[in-house]
Amino acid sequence: MNTLPAHNEKLRILYVAYPLLPVSENSAGGAEQVLWTLEREMHARGQHTTVAACNRSQIAGELFATGNAAEAPDQFEVRSQQQTEALLKWLRSGVAPDFDLIHDMSGGFWQHTDGASAPVLTTLHLPRSFYTNVDFSRVPEGVSFNCVSQPQLLEFTDLPRMCGVASNGIALDRFAEQLVPRKKREYLLWIGRICEEKGAHTALDVAHAARQKLIIAGAVYPFLYHQKYFAREVIPRLKRAGSQARYVDHPCFLEKVELLRNARALLITSEVNETSSLVAMEAAACGTPVIALRRGALPEVVAEGITGTLVNDPVEMGSALAPAAEIQSDECRAYAEEHYSSKRMADAYLRMYRQLSPERMTYT
Repeated sequence: MNTLPAHNEKLRILYVAYPLLPVSENSAGGAEQVLWTLEREMHARGQHTTVAACNRSQIAGELFATGNAAEAPDQFEVRSQQQTEALLKWLRSGVAPDFDLIHDMSGGFWQHTDGASAPVLTTLHLPRSFYTNVDFSRVPEGVSFNCVSQPQLLEFTDLPRMCGVASNGIALDRFAEQLVPRKKREYLLWIGRICEEKGAHTALDVAHAARQKLIIAGAVYPFLYHQKYFAREVIPRLKRAGSQARYVDHPCFLEKVELLRNARALLITSEVNETSSLVAMEAAACGTPVIALRRGALPEVVAEGITGTLVNDPVEMGSALAPAAEIQSDECRAYAEEHYSSKRMADAYLRMYRQLSPERMTYT
């Protein structure tokens, strides 16, 4: 295994992305957003960063392009295998830089790193139940893990070389600090991947019962069951709502910020135990309160009475609109600056990098 740089030198880090979609500021997936934000922060600190990701990825450092994004579900498994093979071939070719650390955010590349010349840190972004095809009983010796929240960590206590928690963060400088007065905000907002477990249909039901305008913003991924869900559960509810609901397809980053800044509240209706919530952090950065189901890590992310309110079921969401309206936008933003920054996230990861080799690891 490589010896790592002296304390006054910078690291050469390889980040490995989820293999199916490009990494950019407009990424819809949480893992891609976290990688984009972390790599941007590390590069700004002078670390030497390379990202292995799909063609057309937009990153701050160097890109090792691993091929085109998958365009259909039947390409996903093949695409993942292609990225793994291309990356391993490059790393073993003698052409690749001599990396000090590999940070795997793909969820699966770590399984192929037996004999790697650099330590591997694997960030687990999902609940344990989502890793159905992963054998955690066979972990290569050089691989360590981290989680993104304390509730998630409780599901992975059996893993070897667990470094702990590095909470997700957002690039606060990219969110407007000029906050929109609450009285000018006319709609509720839901943002996310449009699939059953995220519960867009529940948000439509909540808004309908409360007689509130709602904007649904997000992407329907090219999975057949996602598309069937959208047709079966979302489209009929949008039609029922008429002018009281609107769908924004694939909003870019700037569109997302405008939607967040002008919303009365953001609804989070996930039917699974979320391990984090970037959109809850982004809403807070825009001074917009969150109304979320009390599940997974959401009680850890949402500060009750400061950035939002938590409820036990969808029925309670309607009655939470009034207390959410009392939340002060400037306090919401201040909390985001203190707790959700990409700087805090990068600091946590640099401590983990040091933990992998405490005598020689640089961290600045």
